Amino acid sequence: MSYIKAEDVLPKELVETIQQYVNGKSIYIPCKEKDTWGSQTNIRQYYAIRNNEISEKYKKGVSVKALAAEYSLAEKSIQRIIRTCHKQDILN
Repeated sequence: MSYIKAEDVLPKELVETIQQYVNGKSIYIPCKEKDTWGSQTNIRQYYAIRNNEISEKYKKGVSVKALAAEYSLAEKSIQRIIRTCHKQDILN
């Protein structure tokens, strides 16, 4: 991410007002219309498919430890994925 100088894009009065709160500090100003995470790529779909595979393998008897090794994830991450998929199964 590149930074721009506030003085170059904001009115002097606004810069002075902001300085009252964050003098000399860097701040992040989010986009007004922000897309949801993964909305411009297929990453959400990729993780949904991967997590469903993990859950199905676990249901078929594959251990958490083996799944963690196969997917290069921590055992806690595998447990979280299984728990989340189980909750989704209950809701559907």
